[in-house]
Amino acid sequence: MKFHGIVPALVTPFTADQRLDEKALRGLVESLIEAGVHGLFVLGTNGEFFALSNEEKLEIVRITLDASAGRLPVMVGTGAFSTREVIEMNKRVEGMGADALSVITPYFNAVTQAELIKHYEAIGDATSLPVMMYNIPAKTGMSIGMGAVATLSQHPRIKGIKDSAGNFDNLVQMIKYRSDDFAVFAGTDSLIYWNLLAGGDGAVAATANAVPHVVMSIWNQFQAGNHEAAKAAQELLRPLRDAFALGTMPSVLKKATELLNVPVGPCRSPVAPLDAATSQKLEEILAVYRQNA
Repeated sequence: MKFHGIVPALVTPFTADQRLDEKALRGLVESLIEAGVHGLFVLGTNGEFFALSNEEKLEIVRITLDASAGRLPVMVGTGAFSTREVIEMNKRVEGMGADALSVITPYFNAVTQAELIKHYEAIGDATSLPVMMYNIPAKTGMSIGMGAVATLSQHPRIKGIKDSAGNFDNLVQMIKYRSDDFAVFAGTDSLIYWNLLAGGDGAVAATANAVPHVVMSIWNQFQAGNHEAAKAAQELLRPLRDAFALGTMPSVLKKATELLNVPVGPCRSPVAPLDAATSQKLEEILAVYRQNA
């Protein structure tokens, strides 16, 4: 898998009793493939990886690989705090046929940059799959420094970084280390167009669950050289992004996906579904997407 384009970060569909919903996951995969996305990313932050058992994670990988049926590459989030646990999970999903790995930084207990480099190097050394590092300091409490990016971009298996710091300057600094063998992806959906403009390679985009055609329009218009249309599509994501403040992640995204694309069920407790008043407010916010469908 070469990292490029728009790769949705799939939410994990659950039934009303919070069990994995295979039918809904297959429906979500099909809707995204029909929208023309370039790959699928499961078990990310918006996929509630932190609320899943290892058995459930492997079942999600199995279903996604089967549903995609080789039509698109599938990237799997395998991050954990311990290096050993990541390597073991990587072996499992590699054996199942995954195309790439996304590895979030260690979380809860922030490690030094030297420890972080050794962590990723050991992970890269132990797999034959391309690895995308995942930087999201607001959730993990630590960031991948530019020195680590410079070092790790040279590793033969580490092929990219997804930056969800939400800081455009951060992306620009990372792009200094971009090459044909190391991609820089926006992980913050408000920066998709700007990352492409700065020379980045694409985005892992959670909003694509709900509005895949809007996200794909940013990419398609940019590739066609229609910058005003690409910027307009980027701006069209703002109402959905702003609406995320209405609930605990990813409750708003899941409700928006239900309203605009396909049903994906609730989040895992303790994250609660939106109440009736908030749901109504969200529907009003999302009216702009029906107008622009």
